[in-house]
Amino acid sequence: MNQPPETVFTGLRFNVQRVWHAGRARDVMRHPGAAVILPLVDADHVCLIRNHRVAVGETLIELPAGTLEPNEPPAATASRELCEETGYTAGKIQLLTSYYPSPGVMDERMYLFLATELTPGPANLEVGEEIENLVVPMAQAKQMVGTGEIQDGKTLAGLMWYWQFYRPTSS
Repeated sequence: MNQPPETVFTGLRFNVQRVWHAGRARDVMRHPGAAVILPLVDADHVCLIRNHRVAVGETLIELPAGTLEPNEPPAATASRELCEETGYTAGKIQLLTSYYPSPGVMDERMYLFLATELTPGPANLEVGEEIENLVVPMAQAKQMVGTGEIQDGKTLAGLMWYWQFYRPTSS
């Protein structure tokens, strides 16, 4: 018989629940979800970011992203995070897909958005964020994926989905 879920950790951005399935306990991270943004500066340039990640002790090259606030639609999160992290405001935000990045241990759903018609402005980073813009041609972004320079999973998934299903080109 399965027991009701028990919260074993309450954090700032996520909780951990012990859940029972088929008589076995599993710890599951409960996460509100995130928006990932693929910002096109123009038809052939994407705005990536260099983002220092405390968890891995490295600065990674990523697509901008952020956690959904309570009752915030994913598109609103995408617009907010794009502006906060890069300074860009998007004239158009389009949902491309959504996915579970690690369903073996968490329930987080990531929503991938394409941001176009960008207007530059000042970034509004949160305290402690170490982020800088890195605008590159798509061909260079592909090279960075191929050489392993881009190691962030959401960025790999987002760029590759875009190239395969939205804009399959030779760039």
